[in-house]
Amino acid sequence: MTGMLLSGEASLALALVIPALAALAIIALKRHPNLREAATLVAALALFIVVVDLLTGVLAGARPALELAHLAPGLSIALHVDPLGMLFTAIAATLWVANSVYSIGYMRGNDEPRQTTFYACFAIAIFATMGLALAGNLLTLFLFYEILSLSTYPLVTLKRSREAMRAGRIYLLTLIGASMILLLPAIIWTYAVSGTLDFAPGGFLAGRVGPEAMAVLLGLYVFGAAKAAVMPLHRWLPNAMVAPTPVSALLHAVAVVKAGVFTILKVVASVFGIEALQTTGASAWLVYVAGFTIIAASFVALSADDLKRRLAYSTVSQLSYIVMAAALATPLAVIGAALHIAAHAVSKITLFFAAGSVYTAEHVTKVSAMDGIGRRMPWTMAAFTIGALSMIGLPPTAGFLGKWFMLGAAGGAANWFAVGVIIVSTVLNAAYFLPIIFRAFMKPASGPVREAPLAMVVALTATAAGTILLFLLPDIPLRLARAMVGG
Repeated sequence: MTGMLLSGEASLALALVIPALAALAIIALKRHPNLREAATLVAALALFIVVVDLLTGVLAGARPALELAHLAPGLSIALHVDPLGMLFTAIAATLWVANSVYSIGYMRGNDEPRQTTFYACFAIAIFATMGLALAGNLLTLFLFYEILSLSTYPLVTLKRSREAMRAGRIYLLTLIGASMILLLPAIIWTYAVSGTLDFAPGGFLAGRVGPEAMAVLLGLYVFGAAKAAVMPLHRWLPNAMVAPTPVSALLHAVAVVKAGVFTILKVVASVFGIEALQTTGASAWLVYVAGFTIIAASFVALSADDLKRRLAYSTVSQLSYIVMAAALATPLAVIGAALHIAAHAVSKITLFFAAGSVYTAEHVTKVSAMDGIGRRMPWTMAAFTIGALSMIGLPPTAGFLGKWFMLGAAGGAANWFAVGVIIVSTVLNAAYFLPIIFRAFMKPASGPVREAPLAMVVALTATAAGTILLFLLPDIPLRLARAMVGG
């Protein structure tokens, strides 16, 4: 018994159909803003309900699958739920609800242009995220990965300013270029040596490629999945901060960067296999590349006065925690990486929500201009504080869990470089987040208490609460993470 209300196949189909129909409804209702936004909220809630039903089945042991198209032996477009995909699906569906509520307040409060384009492309991006998270093989993952890149380009360029168009060019050139030049050849190479692209528990490349070739192939996957922002393929992310804050939330928390680290973690666990990487040492080099990204991005964040830029480089750093943990290639490290995907999502969306609220209410974008803002915007900055503590990795916030597992894995593997990176970067995280909190609450305040529109405050309060709840009640992501490695 799975406890599901719908069949697994129906839930998989609806996970794609709901956001796709939402995009069409949003376009059809472009002259009726209230109905357009109602369609967004209804679709987000409907998807959440479907995903919760699917999650119930997966936790009970169900692994539903659905073939959409059979192309050739070993090649198909297919959906299949596994624990890691279920975790990513649940994160994206949950945060779409929060981001939809927030967006109504932000887009109207700032009189943003092309709001129908925003809501429609956001729904298409969620459609692509669902397909990517639920992909049963590398071909399906690649297809939806590309749809995600294309559907988010109009969001990055939404303002149509010169700066936005330049950011859009960097965005598209980096993400599409890397996937075509590096990721697609990696997938073709994988098919050539194995005759299949279907994900398998424990991977399927062991014994089919030698250690050196495995290391090269892993490099193609890591840098081909440029959404993970491993240096030097990271500049698209801070450049894209020219977009409205709800877009930044999509890029950093709901879909885009998570698609990058999800792809790397999925490939490590279900294509190469953790044991194969550990035995051959093919991922050892990646620990150093990811470690460098963590530290270098933290130093850039430390010097950034623009709040969104500081948050962007924080994301570059935090993503490489996940990549470094995957490179350690131990079950405990991979569990930590999966937990950090969830923790970073809910924490970073809270931080961007808060940044957008500060901009909406006070038109403040610089850290140096945030003196006393916590006294004028107590709800917003309390939520920001929770998100920041989570990024530092302090209890009782979600960010503590992933870091604790990753630190334990690095110590258990006697990888003192990784241990040092985690400790030093935690200090750097504190160095670039705590001064913001100090400025906000300890510096003198001027002006009355004035929060952003209610919808924005409700959304950021909910995600801040979620950051704490994920620490207090980690059972579901922990069960999914353990199931991913067969624990």
